[in-house]
Amino acid sequence: MSTFDTPFVRSVASEKAAKAGLRLPLPGLEKLTPYLVPVVIVAFWQLASSVGWISSRIMPSPADVGLAFWSTTVSGQLPNDVLVSAGRAFAGLLVGGSIGFLLGIANGVSRISEQLTDTTLQMLRTIPHLAMIPLVILWFGIGEESKLFLTSLGVLFPVYLNTYHGVRNVDRDLIEMGKVYGMGNWTLFRKVIFPGALPSIFVGLRYALGIMWLTLIVSESIAASSGIGHMANNAREFMMTDVVVLALVIYAVLGKLADVIARALEKRTLAWNPVYQK
Repeated sequence: MSTFDTPFVRSVASEKAAKAGLRLPLPGLEKLTPYLVPVVIVAFWQLASSVGWISSRIMPSPADVGLAFWSTTVSGQLPNDVLVSAGRAFAGLLVGGSIGFLLGIANGVSRISEQLTDTTLQMLRTIPHLAMIPLVILWFGIGEESKLFLTSLGVLFPVYLNTYHGVRNVDRDLIEMGKVYGMGNWTLFRKVIFPGALPSIFVGLRYALGIMWLTLIVSESIAASSGIGHMANNAREFMMTDVVVLALVIYAVLGKLADVIARALEKRTLAWNPVYQK
């Protein structure tokens, strides 16, 4: 316990807060704050559906979506589709993220590599990768290759740009100091350049995760025989709006879960950085 954290100090603080018309936050309340707005939205959504403000043909109630979740889970359809979509998403992240990371490192540390590849990459980056879906289907069909290609392409550029930016913006004084202390190129990269670029790399990773799910949603809705997008597309054809909304909720939950994992990894990896310390 802190020297200043005593029952007397807490009681005085509570008394002052009460006199000021304020309340001290309850323990653990900060952890629940991010979920306050979603809970309010869902509660209002359920209320509006129950009193008839929202037609069930246009938007099913949260209770209907919950029933759809239960029925598809019991039948085994939803777990299978979630596993298929998650596998596609993270395979694309692994392939595209690895290529983008390596290109960003190479162009960040080497002027020759930058001159050879950066202009081409910037030109390719301006092409909307989702507009390539008809061409990708002609190339790869509707198999797994097309989804892997599109997801990898969508992930590649955010990771590349942020890695390149992070390497190029490492403090030059630190690099010069490392050279003064006799560090070789590999040691300098491992102990100075790469740690200094990590914050920007994690920004690129988090941005790429959003692009990853966006690309997967579109590719699975157009050309897929399994996955969450395929489930939603079939539900649309049979006017099963509860299953369509459920698919969107699942995508949102998976995207949030991926971001939480990325943030936890970022916080753990950058524990040495004062910005990421509590």
